[in-house]
Amino acid sequence: MGARHSALRRTAACLGLLAIVLVTPVSSKGQSMRVTLLGTGTPNPHPERFGPATLVEAGSQRLLFDAGRGVTIRLNQLGIPMREVTAVFITHFHSDHLVGLADLWLIGWLPPNYGRRQTPLRIWGPLGLSKITAGMEEAYSTDIAIRVKDEALPRSAAKFDVNEYTEGGVIYEHAGVAVTSFEVNHGELIKPAYGYRVDYAGRSVVISGDTRFDQNVIKAAKGADLLVHEVVAIPEALFAVNPAMKRVEAHHTTAEEVGTVMSEAKPRLGVLTHYVLTSGPGIPPATKEEVLDRVKTRYSGPVVAGHDLMAIEVGESVSVVSPQ
Repeated sequence: MGARHSALRRTAACLGLLAIVLVTPVSSKGQSMRVTLLGTGTPNPHPERFGPATLVEAGSQRLLFDAGRGVTIRLNQLGIPMREVTAVFITHFHSDHLVGLADLWLIGWLPPNYGRRQTPLRIWGPLGLSKITAGMEEAYSTDIAIRVKDEALPRSAAKFDVNEYTEGGVIYEHAGVAVTSFEVNHGELIKPAYGYRVDYAGRSVVISGDTRFDQNVIKAAKGADLLVHEVVAIPEALFAVNPAMKRVEAHHTTAEEVGTVMSEAKPRLGVLTHYVLTSGPGIPPATKEEVLDRVKTRYSGPVVAGHDLMAIEVGESVSVVSPQ
């Protein structure tokens, strides 16, 4: 992992940040997974929190969960060419989880070193995904036709390899890596919505997706090595001036509820992501530290406030490698 540590140090330096913090020591024995939070934000165009996206590296595979705004920038910061994304998994069809998909798909096909993908982009998601990808192929058909003729790019690679499912279960198995989907409750009208569990070499990572407090997350994450969970923390004062934010809050898991989820699931490490932290005139947003403190009112186990480019090593021990 030395080269990746160096890349993170360079990224941290560019961002004017300190380099690396180790939370738990890394064991060199056995196989491990590496989880990187590429984007911990929401639709809010925040310069430090890109759109939702989580990278799981297991063996030789690089699995991307959701493709929010700026996902290609984060991958490039890590020195990962877009062609090296093995598969993409979509949790649900809100735009903030999809808006970076066309960028990943198309620039991953271009001639520079960050691209050069020679096959269709493989993608998994709930029923309805093929309609979205077909729309993207139609929307960019002129660009694709031009580049095929002008740059001699393979047309076959400017496509999606779509794999849809209609219920939870094991949806992906390859070279010892298994991905299991499980349905979550993101709201009565926001269906389908799923979370994911990744298993590899006796290690397990659970990604909640967008969800209210849901027993399905607890069930999937029981005893997992890592639980990456979304969180909402909207100031009460904001509801009086912007009542719509109360409806937004109702679609997510409060910090206290996240604490309950983690206290029941008992992962080796919990990580917060997808911060729904809205503000208004004279009403500042909650800080990540405040959100973490609220989680800890119900959970005394290991949990950290995630941020973009935080990397977690999941092996015999769990470690966080983190630009701060």
